[in-house]
Amino acid sequence: MPHEFPFSIFLAAFAAYTVLLFVISFLTGRKAGSSSFFSGDRKAPWPVVAYGMIGASISGVTFISVPGNVWVQNFFYMPLVLGFVGGYVIVARVLLPLYYRMNLTSIYSYLGERFGPHTHRTGSVVFMISRLLGAAVRVFVVIVVFHAFMPRSLTASLPPLLTVAAITMVFLALLYLYTFRGGVKTIIWTDVLQTTFMLLAVGMTIFYICRDMGWSFGEMFSVVGGTVNDNAGTVGFGKPFTSWFDWDWSHGTNAVKQFISGIFVTIAMTGLDQAMMQKSLACKDLRAAQKNMYTTSVIIVAANLFFLLMGALLCVYLQHLGGFDALGISKTDEIFPTIASRYFGIGAGVFFLIGLISAAYPSAGAAMTSLTTSFCVDFLDFNGRTDLGDAGRERLRKRVHAFVALAFLAIILVLYVFSNDAVINLVYKLASYTYGPLLGIFFFGILTKTRVRDGATPWIAVAAPLLCLAFNLLSKRYLGFDLGFTLLVVNGLLTFLGMWLFRIPGSTK
Repeated sequence: MPHEFPFSIFLAAFAAYTVLLFVISFLTGRKAGSSSFFSGDRKAPWPVVAYGMIGASISGVTFISVPGNVWVQNFFYMPLVLGFVGGYVIVARVLLPLYYRMNLTSIYSYLGERFGPHTHRTGSVVFMISRLLGAAVRVFVVIVVFHAFMPRSLTASLPPLLTVAAITMVFLALLYLYTFRGGVKTIIWTDVLQTTFMLLAVGMTIFYICRDMGWSFGEMFSVVGGTVNDNAGTVGFGKPFTSWFDWDWSHGTNAVKQFISGIFVTIAMTGLDQAMMQKSLACKDLRAAQKNMYTTSVIIVAANLFFLLMGALLCVYLQHLGGFDALGISKTDEIFPTIASRYFGIGAGVFFLIGLISAAYPSAGAAMTSLTTSFCVDFLDFNGRTDLGDAGRERLRKRVHAFVALAFLAIILVLYVFSNDAVINLVYKLASYTYGPLLGIFFFGILTKTRVRDGATPWIAVAAPLLCLAFNLLSKRYLGFDLGFTLLVVNGLLTFLGMWLFRIPGSTK
């Protein structure tokens, strides 16, 4: 029977996890100086980084959107995940050696060395826009779920936007406080908590649904695969949810396009992302960082498959409960939180909440830390500001950190007003447009020795996404063809072409 999840238990779970994070922040930040905030003193154990990166890669978006998306897209997400493996290998073999050889704190410093200050700052700006949007979407998912768990008697009397704004401000204030001292070292260890509690939440969800439906482990696979019907003959239980491959080339979920996109999504969103690379650069040397990448590539496949299995079970359970209309939901992103808040027992509901909270805090914390790093190093020349002294540098960093938190607040409120898409798709759509220029600029630098007119790079980074947007809109309208996540590849190629057109003939670097 449906019920309202006790708000007092929700608050207790939130408070307990928050206290745990602050304890970790205190322990990891006790001896942290301004430089260790950015680099973690290059002492992070690679197995810890690898395990934590699973949770950082999955985040609250995967926790909510991937399971719900199974309802309309089966396991079509898996070819994208398999492509991730190839992307991690390229990051380990091509990008990490470059970053370690140059001893970088901000990976966009490479662009300054290779092309000049305008390209350096263009890369940093593109990253900051990409990370702000992507991380804000991830936090947005969690804020909406928090709002759903609040008592109807409380939320009914307040405008939804005002309630969401208040929740977001409290969340971001806590986030700022626990990351402002320890930096990347704190993020690495809280990522371990994130991964652990997220996987526990998935396991508890699977266990609860199987117990409630009376299924054994073997029967569970038979039901989600559509090979058996429910004993009660419930309509729809024969529908399979576990199809992996969509071979229709016109679809955005086409398996080939998904696989190719997965490779480039990982290169862009991991290898060219300061937040993800900052953790790998905290390892003691290149070999340790590469081990981290290889291990992550294997575990990420298993973890996503685990999430999709849970999604299939949630879809079957939703059918059992009567479908969308019976639960009063309209979007696939609402499936998991609605079932968890109204139909799970207290124990499973608490694990869901802790899993969601653990997904939100470190993901947003990593983004906040990396954005602060990028702005301080790439725009304020933090490492060279000897005129400020240690105390002045520390004050400057904290001000930038606070400004980043305010930027998150503004974007989350805009998302709440305008978002109507499955959030997992929204994240990758944003990434396709914003990370594409980084992909093209970096690989032009790596694959060629040609210099480029430095002042042209900002214009190229704006033109390529706009051309991509126009091309995809026209393609869908007149040809019925959707580029899907391969937009990222096309965007990168257009940026590469733009760099080539503005090359300086006869010059090399």
